[in-house]
Amino acid sequence: MESRHFPGMHLWIKRDDLLHPQVSGNKFRKLKYPLQAVQGKAVHMVSMGGIWSNHLHALAHACAMAGVPATALVRGAEGMQSAMLDDVRLLGMQVKFITRDAYRRLRNEPDAWRLHLPMPDQDVLWLPEGGSSAQALRGVAELVTELPFIPSHTILACGTGATLAGVLAGLAGRSQVIGVAAISNAGYLKDEIARLLAEAGYPDYQNYQLLTEFHLGGYARVTPELIAFCTEFENETGIPLEPVYTGKMLFALRQLWHDGCLAADASVLAIHTGGLQGRRGFAGMNT
Repeated sequence: MESRHFPGMHLWIKRDDLLHPQVSGNKFRKLKYPLQAVQGKAVHMVSMGGIWSNHLHALAHACAMAGVPATALVRGAEGMQSAMLDDVRLLGMQVKFITRDAYRRLRNEPDAWRLHLPMPDQDVLWLPEGGSSAQALRGVAELVTELPFIPSHTILACGTGATLAGVLAGLAGRSQVIGVAAISNAGYLKDEIARLLAEAGYPDYQNYQLLTEFHLGGYARVTPELIAFCTEFENETGIPLEPVYTGKMLFALRQLWHDGCLAADASVLAIHTGGLQGRRGFAGMNT
């Protein structure tokens, strides 16, 4: 594709935002095999996220379609509102707010969710933050089989590291993968990527770099320049962006290109990981 923001670049965009109208992008791929595994079983899905979580939004839709009950442990306090929370409640997902300290425990202790939602008589499937289980990598890896070619560089946004790990698994050592961290202090994601690859039975692929300097202040933090870039890019190309993940990733790619960090003849594949429902949380972004 051509864009004035990327003059001369051989750029392609993988539109995973088009996979499904609600369960889109990397969430569709991450949830595919965990949901297939519980098909026809009496199970209750439990996961975690913030008040604008793309994962919880996708999970609520997927569970509603599959007839599977679900509960979300949401970082926040009673009375907090968002369009995402309205959506998941309408879909039948139970919402339970927890403190920031409790949320951190969920990240670090595999069984900490039981402290908030004991279900002794039910078969419960716990999905970690972002749906980032080892099972999720298999679904993400399938993305590569849909590509018409293997580019010299593949770039995507990173939140938990699972999508990057899945892309590495699918590429199997091919291409140079660039992960743009959407969160601050993201160096620990390298350990997460290695752990997920190992747990899913893949080699410890190292053909990637994790860029941690393009978070623009932290998760869901934006600048007027980023919002303007997303709006201009969408108006020019017709490709909608949100500023938390894909918008931030393309914003970083533009800087890398203008700084000469990529060879002039590089072929670059940017992965649009969906999450467009999150646009609703930012003034000036069209819904």
